[in-house]
Amino acid sequence: MSKTTVKDVSTESEPGRVTATEPRTVGGSRAFAILLLITGAAGLLAAWVITLDKFKILEAKVAGETFTPSCSISPIISCGSVMESKQAAAFGFPNPMLGLVAYGIVICVGMSLLTRVAFPRWYWLTFNFGTLFGVAFCTWLQYQSLYKINALCLWCSLAWVATITMFWYVTSFNVRNDLLPAPGWLKRFLGEFTWVLPVTHVGIIGMLILTRWGADLWA
Repeated sequence: MSKTTVKDVSTESEPGRVTATEPRTVGGSRAFAILLLITGAAGLLAAWVITLDKFKILEAKVAGETFTPSCSISPIISCGSVMESKQAAAFGFPNPMLGLVAYGIVICVGMSLLTRVAFPRWYWLTFNFGTLFGVAFCTWLQYQSLYKINALCLWCSLAWVATITMFWYVTSFNVRNDLLPAPGWLKRFLGEFTWVLPVTHVGIIGMLILTRWGADLWA
């Protein structure tokens, strides 16, 4: 019974139709598509709110005023401090503008899978690389937030969780469908326990946050 339940929400594939002369294409399950839609929408929401608040901060500066984002509720949980840091524009423009594009792509992939579209191996590997870049960038931002900026942005945290979740599930999908080489035991593990990886990943970040600030977090 539990095995069936897990598979119902897994990244089990729905292979597209192929002929002997066509390259193999792979589609995702409805559950996988919905997961991409949810994580993409969560990341897009975070990027949109941060972008709006960034514009308001800049407008306030031009007017000689100060704007405090609604999620700045303490010296530690201070979205404004993060948004005004140099790390918030790592590529020369505000980071959330990159998120507006990237999370929008994730939503498009999820919507495509709901219509039972199948993609070739190169597409899935490119998508996987994109999520890997997202996790790596989020990891850098997490380090900067905890140990350099000394402030935490709640909307950024939502984007982190969304990116981590989609990365592990996309990677699991590619491994289980032989799009990424992996031993049999890993495929079997991911077939039942993919959820363990994002939960553990997010849990480690949570422990780092608690270790860094502890009781002062909500002060």
